[in-house]
Amino acid sequence: MKSSEKTGSKKSDVIGLIAGGGQFPLMAAQAARKQGLRVVAVALLGETDTGLSEEVDHLVWIKLGQLGRLIKAFKKHGVRNALMAGGIRKRRMFEIRPDLRALSVVSKLAVFHDDDILRALARELAGEGIEIVSSISYLPQLLAPPGCFTKRRPSKTEKEDIQFGWKVATKLGELDIGQCVVLRKKTVLAVEAIEGTDETILRGGKLAREKAVVVKTSKPGQDLRFDVPSVGLETIKVMSRVNASVLAVEAEKSLLFDKSDMIEYANRAGITIVSYKTSDGRLLT
Repeated sequence: MKSSEKTGSKKSDVIGLIAGGGQFPLMAAQAARKQGLRVVAVALLGETDTGLSEEVDHLVWIKLGQLGRLIKAFKKHGVRNALMAGGIRKRRMFEIRPDLRALSVVSKLAVFHDDDILRALARELAGEGIEIVSSISYLPQLLAPPGCFTKRRPSKTEKEDIQFGWKVATKLGELDIGQCVVLRKKTVLAVEAIEGTDETILRGGKLAREKAVVVKTSKPGQDLRFDVPSVGLETIKVMSRVNASVLAVEAEKSLLFDKSDMIEYANRAGITIVSYKTSDGRLLT
């Protein structure tokens, strides 16, 4: 961690980072620094990679629900723009011990869906002069372009599964339940809820026995400031454990981590990775 920590920096000099789990926070911090920005990160105990300390200028660790400490850290270091990167295991929602500031936010919510909570958080920060911006603007190269990335292309039957699965995943997203669905022969085997994508794939893949199709989409009206769908090498490794055959994601609204390694592994395993554009929630082929 660098020692050059100053308060009262200009808006253009510093970016705040609300860091969840996975490699995305580290990549976002590295990208911001390459653009000449100082990075002030707030990391979540039990979620964030400790290696983030080497990629930022100042790091504060908080527990889930300590919104007051988050705001205090950003204001102390002159943060006026902040981004969210990395996920939080949804099952940890039952472990949250919100402080008074967080309680004042959640008490106004009628439904505790992901987007409702995150938008409420963004509004609370905006009231303190801190704007949540899209993390994608710092790492546009991670967005999935349209097309098939692997040697193997989806078969006719698999394309029909993708079409059907897309409709199911879209409805799932409308309800703000999850982003992933696993199916075979137009039979839904698993939908994502609190357990996350990997466990959804394992559950559905075991039921399929082989050739499961995995569809992961953004929610209708997805707010790209947070909760952007992401897949990577680990996703393909999980799929290979259950002999799944296709991963379909939404182009320009999904993040691909370890893209080259992911594609290489998929080619060896005979797995197809394909990305589709959409219009008004409809899949374009």
